[in-house]
Amino acid sequence: MFRASHAALPERPQMMLYKPALCVVAQGAKQVSLGDEVFDYAEGSALVVSVELPAFGGVTVASPAKPYMGITIELDTALMREVLEQMELAPKPTGEKLGVFVERLSDPLQDCIVRLVQLLKTPDAISVLYPSIMKEICFWLLAGPNGGEVSKIVRVESHTRRIADAIYLVRKDFTRDIPVEEMADAARMGVSSFHQHFKTLTAMSPLQFQKHLRLLEARRLMVTQAMTVSNAALHVGYESVSQFSREYARMFGASPKRDVEMLKARVAPNETPGAQAKVRDALPGVAVT
Repeated sequence: MFRASHAALPERPQMMLYKPALCVVAQGAKQVSLGDEVFDYAEGSALVVSVELPAFGGVTVASPAKPYMGITIELDTALMREVLEQMELAPKPTGEKLGVFVERLSDPLQDCIVRLVQLLKTPDAISVLYPSIMKEICFWLLAGPNGGEVSKIVRVESHTRRIADAIYLVRKDFTRDIPVEEMADAARMGVSSFHQHFKTLTAMSPLQFQKHLRLLEARRLMVTQAMTVSNAALHVGYESVSQFSREYARMFGASPKRDVEMLKARVAPNETPGAQAKVRDALPGVAVT
């Protein structure tokens, strides 16, 4: 479980890529902003993300005596669809809105999450119990007050699912300038309709989305693989290193070199990629965050 002893906001908001997931706060509080919308969530609640989204966020409540602690559970769309098909009273899809919302965790859902984390203490039980607990989590999300919104993640003809298909295309080949027409085809929509639905769900244009993905990937490469600024820029599809540096500084608030130095200096022992990998190896789809 991720721990942070000090709040990061409002001084140091961090841009990160959120995958379809249940982002749970066990202690403290966190904030995520997407476009003009701000989402605050604290102990006993979670951020639910329906599609991959670059967004700004950070810890808002934490102290050495009572550090922030959180965990993210990625949503398995195949499992979610299986559960939805088995439900006698399937939730009705809601109207279109941003692909992020905050949900108060019900007692059954909290119980599932506690049991999921406790599996780390009994590795021999993971292969037997992990799948059933994940299925329970899907059920309680779909049966909850926001079940209609959650169900759109897997309903084939929902706009959420169609936009997710276009996002997958961009993620798979983000170094290429993918025309909006190609993205619209992947979403099985006309260009005008695609633009509208994409911005409603993500709070950004398709081209802004591509740019954010490139910059986030370049940042990851520089931090985790010690890639140089110029090599990272070229690797993610930029032809001009100076343009890359300008756009990077505009998004992250510092030059690439300075930003990477600050990121490495802030990494605590229990926040290292190794700690995250240990949890992911034990519980696929679960991460400290």
